[in-house]
Parts: sequence; C-alpha cells; structure tokens
Amino acid sequence: MSLQMNQRITDLGISGIRVFSNKLVNYPDALNLTIGQPDFAAPQAVKEAAAQSILNDQTGYSSNAGLLELREAVATFFEDKYQCHYNPQTEIMVTNGASQALDAVLRTILLPGDELIIPAPMYAGYVPVIDSLGAKAVYLDTTDTQFQPSVERLKELITPNTKAVMFNYPTNPTGAIIAHDVMDEIVEFLKDQDVYIISDEIYSENTFEHEHRSFGYYPEIKDRLFLIHGLSKSHAMTGYRIGFLMGHERLIAHTVKVSAFNILCASVPSQYGAIAALTVAKDTPADMNKDYIDRRDYVYGRLIEMGFDVQKPQGAFYIFPSITKFGMTSEEFATRLMEEGGVGVVPGSAFSKIGEGYIRITYAYAMDTLIVAMDRMATFLKKII
Repeated sequence: MSLQMNQRITDLGISGIRVFSNKLVNYPDALNLTIGQPDFAAPQAVKEAAAQSILNDQTGYSSNAGLLELREAVATFFEDKYQCHYNPQTEIMVTNGASQALDAVLRTILLPGDELIIPAPMYAGYVPVIDSLGAKAVYLDTTDTQFQPSVERLKELITPNTKAVMFNYPTNPTGAIIAHDVMDEIVEFLKDQDVYIISDEIYSENTFEHEHRSFGYYPEIKDRLFLIHGLSKSHAMTGYRIGFLMGHERLIAHTVKVSAFNILCASVPSQYGAIAALTVAKDTPADMNKDYIDRRDYVYGRLIEMGFDVQKPQGAFYIFPSITKFGMTSEEFATRLMEEGGVGVVPGSAFSKIGEGYIRITYAYAMDTLIVAMDRMATFLKKII
C-alpha cells in the first residue's frame, strides 16, 4: 500500500519502561520493579463517590474544563497546601490524567523548530510528544549536581529558539526534590526570560523529609507557568485517569480548546471520585508515605551494602543507582539482571541519554517483594563481580 503515515509518529518507539516491563512476560518468575504504580487501593471514599455517581446516573458530559465542584476542590487544596492561587472558573481544567494535561500544554505552545529544556535524566514520556510536534528536547544534565538543575547551566542552554523550560520535581526517575534556594534562583532568572515554564508536580504529595514547594508559589511567573498535577500517584488512582492543569486564564483558555477536541472531558464518575480524594481523603498520601519511606530506606540500605553508588531519594517512589562500575551499559545490566537474576528494572537509558549508566528501581511494591528482589540482586552481583 502506497499510503503514508505521519513520519513523526512512525519514527516513535514505545517507552523504554514498557519495553522492559513487556519483556517480563517471558520471565514469569522474575519480580517486576519496573512500573511506577502504587500497590495501594484507592481510598474507600473515592470508590464510593465514583460508584454513587454511576448509581445516580451522573454519567453525562461535564464541561470541557471539568466539573466546577471539582475545580473548586482543586483550587482550595492547592491554596491551602501549596499557596498556589488559581481561579476555579477560568484557571483550572481537569484532564485525562497528568499525561493528557502535558499533551495539551505541548500541543498548545510548541511549533516545529522550538526547543524545550528539560533537566535530565527525566521521565521517558516527555520527548516522544515533543518529537511528534517537530520540536526539540534540550537536556540539562543533573548527574553531577545531585540531580538538582543548575541555574548556570540553564542560562547556557537558553537560545532564541527556546520556547519553554520544563521541570518535574520530585523527579521520575531519580526521586530527587528541588531545593528551595535552587528554585528561588531559577525563578529569579526565568521571570525575565521570554519562555514558558512547565512544572509537572505529579509526585508532590509523595515528598518525604522536606516540604514540597510548587512553582505556583511564585506569583511573578504565573503569566507563563503551566502547573500539572493529578491523583494517580498520590491517591493510587492510576486507572481513574484524573489530572489537573492550572495556569493563568490567558493560557488555560487555549489548552481547554485543545483538550475539548481531544477528549471532550474527563470521565465524570472519576471526577466525582476526585472530589472525594481532595476533600475527605486529602490526608491519604501521608499514610501511604509512611510505607514508602520504610521501603525506600530498606532498598537504599541494601543497595549501599551491595556497593552501589546511589543517592537517597527524597520523593516519588524511585531510586536510581549507578551501574557504571560493573562495566556494562544500563540495558545490558538490566537485561542480565532480568534473565539471570530474576528481577525486572528499567535501564537508565530509557530516561534520555543522560540516564545511561544508571538503572531505575521502583519501590512502590510490597516490602515482601522488595526483600526478595534485593536478595536476588545481591546474588546476581556476586556472579558478575
């Protein structure tokens, strides 16, 4: 057949995370530490609210921006917790997960030839969307700055083609948070630059020893900031597909149009569940974090015992040890660990070329699983050293 497809799409590969997750089908006895999905159930109040909306036949379309009651709950939650001030009428929209919020932002602002700066290593799902729009991802290397974005490096990367700078803190895959003084320096610089700022803060509720500070905290950049959030990670609601996009009304007026012609609106029963998540179940993440901290501390301690060079994560539920001392690429290491050691992890190369030399381990799994997985890793290392 001579019909052609969009080459920008046909050139895309699937996520490196899913590549290794899918390979585990061939190794049924291997333990899967690849997918960043909480192993908790969604709060009971969320399930009841979503189910009740179905029983009440509240299953029609909502407005394109989402139920006003939910947007009001979002506004209250982010004002109370993070001192972010957004008008629920005009500055908040509900999306089909944080991923769709990101898609709406990028399709709203990016043109072919635009550049978007991203601290790396970074989430595997960003670059394919950027590439599909004919834009270019520019990596800000954080591997020698404790995964903190250097404002000096950021200044060096800004060009006339820079359309936006995107942040994701706490970070997937490293679990790093951004220090408040570093954020202050970045905002001081970017407030005078003619660029958009995108902040993916999906893991803000999964911050451990330090208080999360949102980029929405700074009124001086509100006119150019897109703030992305959602409930997948914080409330174990991955399948509910509820995300939020917040920004100045001038920005949201356009992203709502993109979303309207894409998904029309987010699932209405899920939106009712989200209202419960942000009100009666708003403290759920704190309870989950107690287990995440125990799991993190256990995995971190075991990795140190094994001789890994690794930074202790301060948020999310990932840890990103270096494997350079073992003389293999990250893909080789992850493949052998899966085939010979019975543990599935993700090679760092899945998180951009900057991630080469690392592997990502997800500790969003039960402690029993993590104990066996670390035992298997220890045995595997004895074979290859």
